[in-house]
Amino acid sequence: MSQQTGVSFEYSTKAGDTFDAIALRVYHEERMSSFIIGTNPDYCDVLMFEGGETLRIPVIETVETPETLPPWRR
Repeated sequence: MSQQTGVSFEYSTKAGDTFDAIALRVYHEERMSSFIIGTNPDYCDVLMFEGGETLRIPVIETVETPETLPPWRR
């Protein structure tokens, strides 16, 4: 289970950014993109950003890998 701290920071998107690419860059985990989407519901239908959009990126205190994931995803 991952735990949000309630703190976030601003991220200015670049052309071609996607939620999973941003999550990989920020958290080193693509699966954490749901936290970014949840914090930015106005952009939830965006697949690829044009660039220049400002997103709030939540600070995650701990990132735990669920034991239910298959070995190749841990």
